[in-house]
Amino acid sequence: MRAATERNGDELIARRHLPALPDRVWHAFTSPTGIAAFWGGSHATVPQASVTVDLRPGGEFALDTRAPDGRTGRLRFVYVRVEPPSELVFDEPVTGLRTTVTLRPAGHGTDLTVHQRKLPPELRTDQAADGLASILDALAAHLRHHDDGDSSDPSNPA
Repeated sequence: MRAATERNGDELIARRHLPALPDRVWHAFTSPTGIAAFWGGSHATVPQASVTVDLRPGGEFALDTRAPDGRTGRLRFVYVRVEPPSELVFDEPVTGLRTTVTLRPAGHGTDLTVHQRKLPPELRTDQAADGLASILDALAAHLRHHDDGDSSDPSNPA
């Protein structure tokens, strides 16, 4: 199952059912190990050592991406709202992009919604939508195949 995306002006919304409970998905979104495992999707890698997380409103997380052609880039985000394990809101200061990640329990998994607002014109493309879907698909694969050590999820014995 692939992430479903929709674009509407300067907004992009992606939805994906994930094979893990919200606590485990939250851990993937808020730990350096989790972020490094999926953030690049199919188009980049993220060295775990490059990921920093200061999980609090006003704190930031940052990471390096490495494209297959060797190009690298640094991404930096500032947390606006941190409500474990259901909502995470962060801004990208350079572009003004705001991302809201919502996690809802659904059966033995989680329904995830990623809502991006204030997309700059260069991100209002099918390629950007496909990139976000790829990231969420990589997250689903990570959750299916890797124990991230979060013992708070009863479906994930540590």
